[in-house]
Amino acid sequence: MTSVTGEGGNRGIGVLGGTFDPPHIGHLRAAVMVRHALELDVVLLVPNGDPWQKRVRAVTPAPIRLEMARAAALGVPGLEVSDAEVRREGPSYTVDTVAELRAERPDRPVTVILGTDAAALVPTWERPDELLAQARLAVVARPGAPGPVVLPGADLVHVDLEQLDVSSSRLRADVAAGHPIDVLVAPGVIDVIGRRRLYRP
Repeated sequence: MTSVTGEGGNRGIGVLGGTFDPPHIGHLRAAVMVRHALELDVVLLVPNGDPWQKRVRAVTPAPIRLEMARAAALGVPGLEVSDAEVRREGPSYTVDTVAELRAERPDRPVTVILGTDAAALVPTWERPDELLAQARLAVVARPGAPGPVVLPGADLVHVDLEQLDVSSSRLRADVAAGHPIDVLVAPGVIDVIGRRRLYRP
């Protein structure tokens, strides 16, 4: 089961899933700001084990992405990392992660944090109706994103936050080109990338 440390209050759990290849300051800022705006007890970073929507490119092995997520969240109040999708066999589906969290603590509501681009694709996800029945969606706009997302039947809130214009794909390209990525990722993440020689040509 997914373990959330501390009893905390009863304001709920945020779930920010993703490939996190690598996790960066944009992920952390979204997690921290949504937690503050919605007064959540904790936000979980949940690295995908088998990101079925990212199979068009090579993805860093899940245990290493989990290691980077833990390094990114280290020391950030109210931010934790779940290995639920790394442990689970088969494709990683958000609906299964939400179900696991609700089974563990049915008294704590779950909020799934998404960018507008991901939120628009929710109808294409695995068992979207079940997901929308079990969780609230918190939609954070990316720079240049279209207007508010509309998902009929969803418990949906838009969080007013101008996200930083940084992406994992750009960071991978910077590392491959030998450019520094300091400040854009946590020092612990830079350490993992260096030790494991990730994103090198």
